[in-house]
This record gives sequence, C-alpha cells and structure tokens, in this order.
Amino acid sequence: MPSICLYFEVHQPMRLNHFTVFNIGANHDRSSDYFNRKLNQEIFEKVAQKCYLPTNKILLELINKYDGKFRVSFSLTGTFIDYCERYMPSVLDSYKALFATGAVDFIEETYFHSLSSLYDDLDEFEKQVHMHRQMIKRIFNYEPKMFRNTETIYDNRIAKKIAELGYKGIITEGAEKILGWRSPNFVYKPVNANIKVLLRNYKLSDDVGFRFSSRNWPEFPLTAEKYANWMSNSSGDVINLFMDYETFGEHQWIETGIFEFLKHLPREAFKHDNLDFATVTEAVERYAPVGEIDVPLAISWADEDRNVSTWLGNDMQMACFNELKNIGIKLKEKSNERLLKTWRRLQTSDHLYYCSTKGLADGAVHAYFSPYDNPYEGFMNYMNILQDLKQRVVL
Repeated sequence: MPSICLYFEVHQPMRLNHFTVFNIGANHDRSSDYFNRKLNQEIFEKVAQKCYLPTNKILLELINKYDGKFRVSFSLTGTFIDYCERYMPSVLDSYKALFATGAVDFIEETYFHSLSSLYDDLDEFEKQVHMHRQMIKRIFNYEPKMFRNTETIYDNRIAKKIAELGYKGIITEGAEKILGWRSPNFVYKPVNANIKVLLRNYKLSDDVGFRFSSRNWPEFPLTAEKYANWMSNSSGDVINLFMDYETFGEHQWIETGIFEFLKHLPREAFKHDNLDFATVTEAVERYAPVGEIDVPLAISWADEDRNVSTWLGNDMQMACFNELKNIGIKLKEKSNERLLKTWRRLQTSDHLYYCSTKGLADGAVHAYFSPYDNPYEGFMNYMNILQDLKQRVVL
C-alpha cells in the first residue's frame, strides 16, 4: 500500500540591486544597497496573493474535509520567513493554521537556502541548519525530524553530517545515476550513515510541476483521476511528490486548472484502497530501508544533469563561489555580526543560479527565474557586490 508523500519547498530569494564597478568601495552604507527591497517586496506580495494564501486555504479545507487523512509537508526557508514577518504576517499565520491541524510537517534546511554544504568544511553549513532549527522552534514550537538540503543537494558527506546532527531522515532526488534499476518508491539508507533517505519520484513530481499546462505533452490534460490511477498502479512503499510550492498559482497559473486539480486529488486518491497520505516524518517511521545508496559526488533535483552544475557549472559561477568562500574565511577572523549577516544573505543559491549559461530546456528555466537579461549581467552584478563586501571585510 504506497503512501503518497506530498512535500513543498517554499522559498523566496533576496534579489540584488544593480551594482556597478564604480560602486565598489564607495563611501556610504553599502549593505543597504546590495538588496533590492522594493522589488523583493513586490514579488513576494504578488506570489503570496497568487500562490501562498489561496493554496494554503485549499490545503486547510482539504485537511478538515478528510479529517486529517490528507497530509502534507513543507520546508520554509529563512529568507521566506523573513519576508512573511516583514511584509505579510497573514501568510505566516496561514502556515500556523495548517500546522495546528496535526496533518502538516515541517522540514529542516539551511536558513539562507545556501550552498554551504559544498564548502570545504561543514561548519558554516551546520550553523545555518541550527539557525533554521531555532527559527522553526520560535515560530511553531516544533523541532523537525527530517532534513532537506538546498534544492535537495546530497552526497555521502552531507548524509553523514545530518545523521550526526540527530535527524531521522533526509530528502534527495531519485536519480537513476544513484538508483540504477531500482525504484525511488522505497526508503533507502546511505552507505556511511545511520539515517533514512526519501527519494523524489521526479517523473510524477514533474508531471505536475513542469508538464501540467503543456499542451504538447501526450498526457495533457492531467486530471486528478488520471494522476491517482497512475499512483495506484505504482509499486513500492512511498510515492514522494516533491515540488516548488509556487507550482500552484505562480508557475502554473489559476487558468490552467491547477487549483482544481489540487482540490480533487485527495478525493480521487482515496477512491483507491491501496493509497493513503503520509508526512515525510511518518514515511521514514513507517517504512524500513530496502537497500543502500552510495553518492560520492553531489546530486540535486535541479536541471537535467541532476547535480550541482546548476550553480557551479561554469567559470563565472566557480569564481563567485570561491570568492564567497574566501570572504567567509576572512570574516571568521573578525567579530562583525552585521557583515556576517550580509555575507550569509549573499550565499543564497539563487545568485549563482542566475549565472548559469546552460541552454535548451535548462536555460529556459534559468531565464524564467532570473531578474537579469543574461547570465553575464548576473555574474558582473554579483561579483561587484562580492568585491565591495570583500573590501569592507579586510578594512
């Protein structure tokens, strides 16, 4: 009897101001010039009205309608929570209402949705995980048992660290490169750590997240009935449907029928005696590992390659990443909390995502999310800011 495990990533980055080479070293309060507060507020409020508030309302109604048998999980990044508290507390209140039902689980991650897990040591990564834990404890009085790294970045080293930090499970991508002939619809464990791993069923997840409104897709239109039938006919213990929460109303507009799909999904799933819903924590508590996975090189759920080339795939991205790391090393020699906070905000993975030069379908997705006309503009802007911060650190 496979359990449907619905998990949503909820994230908004801190987009940057236009920052030229002539701004580097200028004699003014530069930290306030790095981030485009007006644009960030406008985008957050727009997405809140299109996605967060209406989708949370639907989920709350579904949970109540089915007496808590419909269950979902979320990871809320620290930058997203910052926006909620600063601009629209009603969004955060809607998540509190969902959590109060007992049918919603929260997942740990890095506070700043960063690439700190790819640094040479994991000290900064561990600090950001702890910051996220403190935030969830403060707001929801809850300590998550599950961990999901930025964009599901995962390798053996990360899995071992998360096990050492006491989590029950970790989430990543069900990529063929680590599974081979095996199915993502089971629980696994790392070769080097005592922790359970949930693997995203990317085919079924992307049917909703990416293909739902594509009229060129042979399965268009996707109905809740059809989708539930596919899941009922799937083998395994757990069907992990992991996607961006902005799928609902933002990436897939209301006109596509995405909200109607969501409203009818539990009803169609419950028509099948072999389907139920579980949170991510319940999934790892309910099912035993059926095998081990060995991931020496990092994977993720991003792009066709499903690795970290999304952020570190060209020389521009590597130059920025190395500069970011080096600034952190210098910052540790100082005791400046303001600069440290600025540096951490600049670690958000989106800044390097915008510098990707990939083409075809991957390139189209990068362009959709990027506030820049091209990746070279994104690189120059980001690097200028890093150089300005570097000067402030070394002074």
